[in-house]
Amino acid sequence: MPDPNSVSWQMHADPTMWIAGIASLYLQALHPKAVAGVVQNSNFQADPLGRLKRTADFVGLGVYGTDQEIAAAAARVRATHRNLRGVVDGRTFRVDEPELLLWVHCSEVSCFETVLDRAGYGLTNRQKDQYYAEQRFAATLVGLHEDEVPCSRREMADYFERMRPELRRTADSDVIYDFLHGPPVQGWIRHGLPLYRVLVGHLAYSALPDWALELHGRPPYVQADRWLRIMRRAALLVPGKIRRLAPPGHLKRAIERHGRHVTPSKARLP
Repeated sequence: MPDPNSVSWQMHADPTMWIAGIASLYLQALHPKAVAGVVQNSNFQADPLGRLKRTADFVGLGVYGTDQEIAAAAARVRATHRNLRGVVDGRTFRVDEPELLLWVHCSEVSCFETVLDRAGYGLTNRQKDQYYAEQRFAATLVGLHEDEVPCSRREMADYFERMRPELRRTADSDVIYDFLHGPPVQGWIRHGLPLYRVLVGHLAYSALPDWALELHGRPPYVQADRWLRIMRRAALLVPGKIRRLAPPGHLKRAIERHGRHVTPSKARLP
């Protein structure tokens, strides 16, 4: 349930979340079944911005939406996943298998926490653990039970340690790598692709943990943490009122509902 006094409420307003979100997609792609489910069922190549926006929309709703909006979005996502299948090594699987839902969730929240930390957001260890505990709610929206989900840094680290033997680079993960480095956008926006690739696409990749970089097999930026901090400082120069105009706009509407006193600020971290 959305809570203006939560770590999630403050943290998800940080502009570095966009880079962290893209990093999570690189990480998710290392699970052969999870990435096959995306490549075989999604229209992300035909509608690259739409795919990224829908992902950001769902994540944002889970923190800033109303209870009714969250329930409706969760029902739509579960209904969509229920009908989707993928094939790996000749075997058909459901994309809503708990194992796959848990992998996607853990990849997301782990990247959100670690990338913002490396960019200089500055959570304490207690606040990091609280963030993971809070985000178990997001996992329930896709059909998981809270007690199935890591709720601290230690539990999350143990989860990834258990998962590493199942992860590998595949032809599908290469598709995602190429897509995230250069989405096939059209119109005037395509002229910004070279800048996006340098400042966002490869920086997000470089923010992955070392073991994930080894599996993907491409070199990251040297001093990625330094560049993350530079990018965050630059983004924070844009006034918050302007940043909150960017889609999907859930935070802006949440402030309008509750009042300006719920505007995210690191000073309000619990």
